[in-house]
Amino acid sequence: MPGTETLFLAFVGGIFGASLGALWAFCLCGLVTLFGCGLILAGGSDFLLLQVGLGPIFGPHAGGFLAGVVASSYASGFRGNHPGGPQAGKDILSPLIGTSWDVLVVGGLASLVSVLLVPIVGAIPLINQGDHLAITILIVTFISRFFFQKESPFGNAPTRKKYGLLGTNNHEISWLPWMAPMPRLIVLGFGVGGLSGGVAKFCLAAIATGNLTAAGAPTVPIIFCWGLSAMMLTCLQLGQGNVAKVPCTHCMALVAALGFVYTNSLFVAAICGALGALIQELAARLFYNHAHDHLDPPAAGIAISSLLLSFVFKPEWLNLSALF
Repeated sequence: MPGTETLFLAFVGGIFGASLGALWAFCLCGLVTLFGCGLILAGGSDFLLLQVGLGPIFGPHAGGFLAGVVASSYASGFRGNHPGGPQAGKDILSPLIGTSWDVLVVGGLASLVSVLLVPIVGAIPLINQGDHLAITILIVTFISRFFFQKESPFGNAPTRKKYGLLGTNNHEISWLPWMAPMPRLIVLGFGVGGLSGGVAKFCLAAIATGNLTAAGAPTVPIIFCWGLSAMMLTCLQLGQGNVAKVPCTHCMALVAALGFVYTNSLFVAAICGALGALIQELAARLFYNHAHDHLDPPAAGIAISSLLLSFVFKPEWLNLSALF
């Protein structure tokens, strides 16, 4: 289990992340992750990648995203002081520094609880075959939704009865409606998947030279384009109107990189990217569209897709990677 100092860092990182708001914190997490990957590829330490960008200090399951999501749900549904009003729990763009001290503390506590939960998730058979951080993000977000919004995982907005659980009324209520139409989503996922697979291939080639000694080196091929995609969301954070309508691709990128690592096939990586895009959209329809706070579709997509790929490709399961 994490030590006292680690838990303290998770708590204070969560306070900082909540003050920024979830999306700003995630963009910063992506930047740190990219720097961490670059440092490893240059032959340096893996501390920045594994302990900060993906770890307890400022990982996406801690201050680098989740803290802001939970704090936003608390500020809107319980405290009533969210900058966007009491119905603005889905607003993860607004910084929460202007709310109150307790909102920031809730962000810190969410980060701390999540960091404690990660090793527990890693010890649960079958579940531990998926991405531990993404699964933890889902668990903590569902808990916060129950306590702060009084809602089930599927939400209880009137749209759920009006349009059905999977209905979007022609994408009127969709998460990121500009990328939700199915043909567009599949093509985007295929393209991002192929690109991420290509980057993973070159990262693996760099590792194979034997010059990279950091223990975190095998993480770089999987996470590099995830970090790049996270950084790309600064366009969504800063843009207005059509300028802000950038795709959200970090789920597709990570799932595709996993597919390449399992199979060494760029085509499989592209297919996995499309699969990640579809599962992400399904998660949005199930857990986001009809709720009053943010349940992250990419995190859900990564959690579900990583489980599926493990069962399909790992030697102890179906071992289809042996075909490639």
